[in-house]
Amino acid sequence: MLLSRSMMPPLKRKWKFYPMRTLFILVAIGTLSACGFVGFPGVYKIDVEQGNIVTQEMADQLKPGMSRRQVRFILGTPLVEDTFNQDRWDYPYVKRNGQNILSEAFLTVVFDGDTLLRVTGDYLPPAWADPAAPAAEPGEEEPPAEETS
Repeated sequence: MLLSRSMMPPLKRKWKFYPMRTLFILVAIGTLSACGFVGFPGVYKIDVEQGNIVTQEMADQLKPGMSRRQVRFILGTPLVEDTFNQDRWDYPYVKRNGQNILSEAFLTVVFDGDTLLRVTGDYLPPAWADPAAPAAEPGEEEPPAEETS
């Protein structure tokens, strides 16, 4: 049986210059990785806000002895409820533009059972603003006032 040229599979042309192929691939990878490192000029980066927005006006409404429900109504649902300490709620807030942090705030609310015990952080209410007079822990007695005669 005679095979004609038309019965043979078509020949594929191969790129014979393998060093050039390798060089081209390396240059392409280097160019693409440089774009990620340097960044594209003129690209707009949006401000990203993460966490709970807590203002001083919201924190000023907090009073000692408030219930959890009242605090949740004023500040909103906390971003972090500690699983190991059910009596602590954290309200972090971060505003970023790309990698730059534009503003940052943090507020921690501590309860004793269902009553508000302590507030710490960047926005302190007037009830907790005096750092010289720490709040007494439950079960502790306050020292008696000295009498002057």
